[in-house]
Amino acid sequence: MSTRQASEADDPIIESRDQLVAPMAAGEKPKLAWRIGTEHEKLVYKLPDHHAPSYDEAGGIRDLLMALTQFGWEPVEEGGKVIAMRGDDGTVSLEPAGQLELSGAPVETLHQTCAETGRHLTQVKAIGEKCGVGFLGLGMWPDKTREELPIMPKGRYEIMMRHMPRVGSLGLDMMLRTCTIQTNLDYSSEADMVQKFRVSLALQPLATALFANSPFTEGKPNGFLSYRSHIWSDTDPQRTGMIPFVFEDGFGYERYADYMLDVPMYFVFRDGKYIDAAGLSFRDFIDGKLSVLPGEKPTMSDWWDHLSTAFPEVRLKSFLEMRGADGGPWSRICALPALWVGLLYDQGALDAAWDLVKDWTMDEREVLRSSVPKLALDAPVPGGRTLRDIAPEVLKIARSGLNARGQLNSSGDNEGGFLETLDEIVTSGKVPAQRLLDMYHGEWNGDIKRVYKYSF
Repeated sequence: MSTRQASEADDPIIESRDQLVAPMAAGEKPKLAWRIGTEHEKLVYKLPDHHAPSYDEAGGIRDLLMALTQFGWEPVEEGGKVIAMRGDDGTVSLEPAGQLELSGAPVETLHQTCAETGRHLTQVKAIGEKCGVGFLGLGMWPDKTREELPIMPKGRYEIMMRHMPRVGSLGLDMMLRTCTIQTNLDYSSEADMVQKFRVSLALQPLATALFANSPFTEGKPNGFLSYRSHIWSDTDPQRTGMIPFVFEDGFGYERYADYMLDVPMYFVFRDGKYIDAAGLSFRDFIDGKLSVLPGEKPTMSDWWDHLSTAFPEVRLKSFLEMRGADGGPWSRICALPALWVGLLYDQGALDAAWDLVKDWTMDEREVLRSSVPKLALDAPVPGGRTLRDIAPEVLKIARSGLNARGQLNSSGDNEGGFLETLDEIVTSGKVPAQRLLDMYHGEWNGDIKRVYKYSF
């Protein structure tokens, strides 16, 4: 989630609808300027007993962050506490229960993305040895209850945690117990954004299936392959889901802005502090009628903040965010952007992917989305097929898109190699969660602690 520091010095008050679509329109870039942003979260645990470290304990989350200074990272504070680190490779930040996230810098190629990931993991593993912590690449804590997890000192999390139980039964699980991998990609125009949004939203369940990696809750199988994905179905219906209007005629920046105006607020950031505005209306804010700031109108920074508080399967800000994948190991951190760059960054591949999904109805897309957390690749797609049937075709399209990009590393390899992890999943017929369940019921003999052997 976003890390906010202070209000911008030049921060105009919102006076017109043009300002509401400005962040999205400002994201338009010529193809040569398109970049790849990759975000990935990791579960942090203390090596002796696997407990999730608190912020303040010796060798805990604060010490972990500050140890990154040896690699040139600089601290970001909120309320006098270090909540993130900034550096050349992006931002290292904290999720609500201390999950550690790298929001990577925008880079040109997948080779650079994977190198960035490699540097980060090398650094945190070195620090982990000193602090006595390890890092686990899963979509959800396999063995922790909510009560066993610490809370990080970030103002927006405090507000969200109070609000979540009012709007869904699993929102606290989303905040405290889950991890994801995300990819952020660019567009050249409103029309390009629309096509990319539609393709990525329709195929987001395939990413959920291929990366499904959260089959355990509190030490036992939970009946799902991606429980993280299931959690989003009962978090907050006003800010999650498959947002069907994306597929309607006339969809564009303005329609998305209207959607965001209807998403209830969480907070307003003033003078370095978060003011609780949970459940209030941004439309009222524009009219100067926000009860917690009577007479005050929002600035563009307030709108930027608000854009970060919706969590659909694909999110639009000044780029498109792919939000469907569970957390996982290094190879899958590199594979997720490979999938989406291959599908979306070459027009031929994008058109082929759209041809594959353009006739799906909203009801069919919803059935697919609701089925995939339990069924993964066996989830149904229109025409009597399953994701298992179309996955090879989608990967073929993605590989053609990567080949067309022609981005080679120093050894002369193109970016298609990063899809091999997904090829293996499709060929084997087993998603990561199914492999974990096989081990749990087999060689682990039901001992969930064995999962920690699969740390980074």
